Amino acid sequence: MNKIVKLAVILFAVSAIVALCLGLVNSVTADRIAAIAAEKLATAMSEVLPADEYTDVEYTGGDQNVDFIKKAGDKGWVVQCTVSGSQGSITMLTGVAADGTVTGISVLDHGETPGLGAIAGAASAVGENWRAQFQGIPSAAVTKDGGQIEAISGATITSRAICNGVTAAQNAVKTVG
Repeated sequence: MNKIVKLAVILFAVSAIVALCLGLVNSVTADRIAAIAAEKLATAMSEVLPADEYTDVEYTGGDQNVDFIKKAGDKGWVVQCTVSGSQGSITMLTGVAADGTVTGISVLDHGETPGLGAIAGAASAVGENWRAQFQGIPSAAVTKDGGQIEAISGATITSRAICNGVTAAQNAVKTVG
């Protein structure tokens, strides 16, 4: 019995030390991580719809996929949506011009399959060319569903999810603007 108590105390001590170390590292790096995330968001917003200023817009619509909307000067809106992909959530930005067409999309975070669905957010030429299909379109749907977006080969679910995010962004803008 004493052996079990001794092992339990040792396990507790090791766990407490590791938890303390993790908490310390988190407190030291939290501000830097937040700054990097804010910089990544600002860069992505300027890629999907360049503007001098982005101001928050209150969204009172019922679409749970819409995270936030920002007015991009007089050029349009930037909408962040989180949609379900094939392997988890996809967080993305969509630029929507004043006339309702898409100015660009950017995938901020995803858990899609590397080499397949991950192409949607890849910084490669293939990923950039795939995302370029969305520019100037009035509505988004993959060709299998009667739209004009060519799905990523082997990743139709991811392609549909991105189209759903774009559609949610366009519909959200209609409610605010």
